Amino acid sequence: MKNDNIQPIEGDSKPTSSKSTLNEHFNKFNTAKNILKKYNQEHLLCLFDELSESEKEKLLNQILTINFEEILTLYKNSIASNFALTQKVSPLEHFEKNRLSNEEIKNYSELGDSEIKNNSFAVVTMAGGQGSRLGYSGPKGTYMLDLEPKRKSLFEIMCEDIKRTNEKYDIVIPWYIMTSDENDTATRNFFELNNFFDYPRNKIIFFKQDNLPIVNIEGKLILQEPYLIKEASNGNGNVFKSLLKNNLIEKMESDGIKWISFGGIDNVLLKNVDSLLLGMTIAKNLSIASKTIFKKHPLEKTAVYCRKDGKPAILDYDDINLELSEEKDSNGLFLYREANMLSHLMSLDAVKKVSTKTLPYHRAYKKNTFVNFEGTKQVPDKPNTFKFENFIFDAFSFFDNMLLLRVNPNEEFAPIKDFTGIYNPDTAKEKYEKFWKL
Repeated sequence: MKNDNIQPIEGDSKPTSSKSTLNEHFNKFNTAKNILKKYNQEHLLCLFDELSESEKEKLLNQILTINFEEILTLYKNSIASNFALTQKVSPLEHFEKNRLSNEEIKNYSELGDSEIKNNSFAVVTMAGGQGSRLGYSGPKGTYMLDLEPKRKSLFEIMCEDIKRTNEKYDIVIPWYIMTSDENDTATRNFFELNNFFDYPRNKIIFFKQDNLPIVNIEGKLILQEPYLIKEASNGNGNVFKSLLKNNLIEKMESDGIKWISFGGIDNVLLKNVDSLLLGMTIAKNLSIASKTIFKKHPLEKTAVYCRKDGKPAILDYDDINLELSEEKDSNGLFLYREANMLSHLMSLDAVKKVSTKTLPYHRAYKKNTFVNFEGTKQVPDKPNTFKFENFIFDAFSFFDNMLLLRVNPNEEFAPIKDFTGIYNPDTAKEKYEKFWKL
């Protein structure tokens, strides 16, 4: 939509306080308008005349901070690509916890124990999402699960897991929580309201991940409000650059941290600190590791671990046929059934390495409400936009090898995704209470 008739801020009914400020706003408007014209996004100013002065300022500032070249290049490349699998796929070796001997478990765990006792371990929880898929308004970590004998938020459940480790080793593990622009303030307020769940405040560090604009199927950015372009957090793979940008990798190094676990907020059985996994990783002289669960059904829509061109990677379910999913080794073990459960371990050196790398973006087709040219919010009945995200597992391709440890999902995997799928609150509650014998 053309915007030749849009008036700059100087025409607002509330004049600015000085001539210099007026000139500054005028220049800002013209700069923003030229940027939008260059990238064919002029529609973003279609409601500009109807905004208050502060709203105009907010919209212009956002336009000037968005990397239009980046987001529109991602859009164009994703449209042009047929997403064909071009890399050579081969199996990635894995270990199964229930096949380890008692002696192996004891030796590996003791090796991990000694490292944890040295205060060299940190936990990163990725909690940048909202609870919208659960019909919940607020950060997903604040969602309350109806447990016995009392309701607990996902943050409290996660905190309790880390506190058990602290008590076991007589230490206090630094807990890093990645939020987003959308939920950072609400998350911090929630911790304040709950007295940080009695966790030492100086050991909880919040940091925000980055955003990317949402793009509709025609390649147009959309308005969340007449004065606000719709953006969303750009995936859990952004955790490395966000740690770097916030000088937290440097802080970890100065604090003597050598190992970091990464996990999502929604798995109520997540074991953030696992001496067995740590010990196995150290013993095998590796710097990255992941836990997996067995993919029971061959064509289940679940991504699995593999090698692509010899490097550790994830094979998306769209690239898995029945033949590949049922392929076995000489011992009768499936080669492509180790499903990602978002439970990772990395050395600090590995984190430092990938924090300077550029991870690929993945496109997701999503439904997003938007403000139309008349200023009315429209709620689509089907996906209408593309969201682009980095994923943490793409960092693994920068290494030659990694450790995979398959665990029992009844002991370590009870995520809450939505109300209609298999990973719903009722199932998570049942598995949590059964495991803890509540």
